Amino acid sequence: MMTDIIADSLTRIRNAAQRRLDVTTLLHSNTIEATVAIFVDKGYLESYKVKEDGNKKTIKVVLKYDDNEKSVINEIKKISKPGRRVHQGKDEIRTFKNGYGTLVVSTSQGVLANDEAYKRGIGGEVICSIW
Repeated sequence: MMTDIIADSLTRIRNAAQRRLDVTTLLHSNTIEATVAIFVDKGYLESYKVKEDGNKKTIKVVLKYDDNEKSVINEIKKISKPGRRVHQGKDEIRTFKNGYGTLVVSTSQGVLANDEAYKRGIGGEVICSIW
């Protein structure tokens, strides 16, 4: 039984990038879909599409590579885990990796990137980091 499907999704993306695959499939949840949408918006992934097969949904993710066939994702890491939740206030989520990386934050207004959460003046649970 899988207890953390967000960590599973991040691992699937990381493994696909290391193997230089074009596409990978993730299990669907609203949080994962919002996280993947942030990754696409920030330029870490090419695109994504939600597939529905009966009553089961999956997310098909197209990975992005640079001109040298190297993944644009240097590191993708789960921050808040089931055994250790990590919350940050509005002042603590301002930047990550001096602006070169992105934190994905679960807030009361939905799942947001750290810069958007800072603009709105809200903090929350830090789901993952990517750079």
